[in-house]
Amino acid sequence: MFKSLLTTLVGFFFYTSLTFAQSQDAMLRADITFLASDAMQGRETGTPFQDVAAAYIGSRFMQMGLKPMGDSDTYLQTFYYHVPDDPHTSRPKGKEGKDSVRIINVIGMLDFHAQKTIVIGAHFDHLGMGDNGFSLSTEKGIHNGADDNASGVAAIMALARKLKDRSGSAYNYLFISFSGEEYGLWGSNYFTKHPTIDLKNVAAMINLDMVGRMKPDHSVMVGGIGTSPVWTDLLEKNNVSGLQQTFDSSGTGPSDHTSFYFQNIPVLFYFTGQHSDYHKPTDDVEKINFEGVEKIVDNIDALLTGLNQVQEIPFMKTKEEKEQKVELKVTLGIMPDYMFSGTGLRIDGVKEDRPAAAAHLQQGDVILQLGSHDVTDIQSYMKALNALKPGDKVSVKYLRNDQEQTGTVQF
Repeated sequence: MFKSLLTTLVGFFFYTSLTFAQSQDAMLRADITFLASDAMQGRETGTPFQDVAAAYIGSRFMQMGLKPMGDSDTYLQTFYYHVPDDPHTSRPKGKEGKDSVRIINVIGMLDFHAQKTIVIGAHFDHLGMGDNGFSLSTEKGIHNGADDNASGVAAIMALARKLKDRSGSAYNYLFISFSGEEYGLWGSNYFTKHPTIDLKNVAAMINLDMVGRMKPDHSVMVGGIGTSPVWTDLLEKNNVSGLQQTFDSSGTGPSDHTSFYFQNIPVLFYFTGQHSDYHKPTDDVEKINFEGVEKIVDNIDALLTGLNQVQEIPFMKTKEEKEQKVELKVTLGIMPDYMFSGTGLRIDGVKEDRPAAAAHLQQGDVILQLGSHDVTDIQSYMKALNALKPGDKVSVKYLRNDQEQTGTVQF
C-alpha cells in the first residue's frame, strides 16, 4: 500500500511540475510545497517519508538529465547507521538490524567532462513529528521544515536547471541531497567516507541550509570564506542580486559542509538566519520568501560562472581549529542573530523561563557587555559565558533602539 502511495505522490508532483512550473519561481514553489507538505510527515530520517522525499528528488534529477551517481547506476546512495536504543526518542529502526537506521542520499551529476567537480548540496531530512528530542516546540505536530531544509533542496535543483544547458563549463557539478543531517551530519559524513567520485577531484563544496527566510534588508550569511583565498573577491564581484552579504570565515558548523571541510575541501555555506519557527511545527511553506531564494540562486549561479576563470581553488584551514574548546556551564537563553555585522551580539529571539527573559532582554537588543567582559561579536560573547557558572549574578549592558541600557542577569 505504501509503495502505491509513494508512486502516486511522486507521479502527481512530477506531472504537476511538467505542466505548470514554467518559471524558476513556480518550480521553487512546487518543490518546497511538496517536500514541506503535511503528507510528507516531516521527512524524518529512516522513515518511509524519507524514502518518498528521496524518490521525489531523484525524479527531479532524472527530469533534468542529471547522471545517476548513487548505488548501482541509480540516484540513491543507501546505508545503515547504528543507533543505540534510547527510551527518550522515537528514532526508527532499519530492516537490516534492530539498532540501525536506513538512510538515503540522493546524488546526480552534470558531467561536462572536466577534470574537477564542484559539489552542491543540501539536506532534505527534518524532524518528523518532533518526538525525537530535537524539537524546540512545546506543542506536538508535523514539523514540515519548509525553511529547514526544503528551501535548500529546492535551491540546488534550481541551480541544476540553470546549469544543465550551459556549455564550456570548467567544472562538473555533483548535486547531493543528504539525509541524517538533523541527527548529526550522517549523510554527508557517509558520502565523504564512501564517495561515488574521487574526492581528490572535488574542487569545492557549496552547502545551502535554511535559505528561505531572507529578511527585507536582503541579508544572507555566507560561511566558509576562510577556506580558500579566492572566495571573498569572487563573492563580492558576483553579487548580481545586490544582497547584503555577511561573511564568516569558519569552515565548520552544524551543517553538511563541515564533513567536506574535514576532507580539506574548500566550502561555502549559505544561510538566511535563525527565526522563531526553527525546529517547530510552524516552519511552513507560507512563510518562505521565494524571491529571496531566487536571489541566492542567481548569486551562486554568477559565482559558478566566475569560477570558470579560476584555475585552482586552494584550501586553507580556518582559525577555529586553533582555538581552545569552549564548554559552557551556563546559558543566557537567547538566539543570536548570526547575520548581524555590527559591534556586539544582536538578539534574534529570547527563550521563555531563561535568564535573558528574566532580565527583560528582547529581540533586537544588542549586548555590549556581560559582567566584566566586553561583547563585540559571537566569539567574545561565548568567552564571556565561559567565565560564568550557575548562581552567578552579573550586569548586562545593551543597546535598545540605539539607547544604551543596563540590567542584571541571574544564572
